[in-house]
Amino acid sequence: MTNNNYTPYTIAFYNIENLFDIENDPQTNDDDFLPTSAKRWTSKRYQNKLRKLGSVISKIGEEYTEIAPVLIGLAEVENKKVLSDLVRSKNLIKEEYSYIHYDSSDERGIDVALLYKSDIFKIENSEAFSVYMQDESGKQDYTRDILLVQGTLHNESLNIIVNHWSSRREGEKETEFKRLTASNKVNSIIKTLKKENPNTKIVVMGDFNDNPNNTSITLMEKESELYNPFKTVWSRDKGSQNYDFQWNLFDQILFSTNFFDAKNSALAFHNADVFNTKFLTQYHGKYKGQPFRTYVGKKYKGGYSDHFPVYIQFKPSNKV
Repeated sequence: MTNNNYTPYTIAFYNIENLFDIENDPQTNDDDFLPTSAKRWTSKRYQNKLRKLGSVISKIGEEYTEIAPVLIGLAEVENKKVLSDLVRSKNLIKEEYSYIHYDSSDERGIDVALLYKSDIFKIENSEAFSVYMQDESGKQDYTRDILLVQGTLHNESLNIIVNHWSSRREGEKETEFKRLTASNKVNSIIKTLKKENPNTKIVVMGDFNDNPNNTSITLMEKESELYNPFKTVWSRDKGSQNYDFQWNLFDQILFSTNFFDAKNSALAFHNADVFNTKFLTQYHGKYKGQPFRTYVGKKYKGGYSDHFPVYIQFKPSNKV
């Protein structure tokens, strides 16, 4: 095993495409993911998905480090049970992940969560923030909460903010205001954190349903003094999600610019990338190279997710 002092720490984010258990939750709209549904979401399919997701998570960033990610933000998680099953699944159990999750008011009952290696990242606090929005009739429009987790990595205090913003299903322009609302909420959380400690270090990750050049992201970058390494990762041939044969990079990880202050940071930025290794892709046909999904509509494909994971890596600097 490589000496920890020199091995980069991987921080990842992964939209895992509808990780539902097979039980009916009367409080949420999970009816698509039951053994009796048109999708026939069975125990066997659920176990297969857990095994596959575990194999991905354990390998993210492996090109540069021998340690599985220290932190992984997740989107599209139904509840604590699926997280417990995931961290105890065949390919992840040896990694000894703990997790943080709060139930949100999202109508489909899907939330964000954070997996973390408790021997490396020491938790100090966590809380969930609602994003308040209204629909056309003035009723509250429920969406995923924003998760804040505070802890210490390599003697550096970190604030991790995990997001899954509103989708573009009703059209990019028609739904833009929802993502701007979420962006403003992140900015206000960061403002409060900086009031308590102007030098605090921040990592913002998520499936933003917007690309690096969209206003919701650039607004956050500017107002909260964040650096977005995924601006240069995204290209015509590279992204985390593909729609109509166009690559989007909706999944991104940004961090506060004070990580670049070498004298006052125990962690130095090393690299950022999309984890799009071949086994995660469709091997042939017209969708070759795109994420190998669990479902396409109601048709079971048995893949991983409709998104690739993304990650950044920090190297321990000389300041400890």
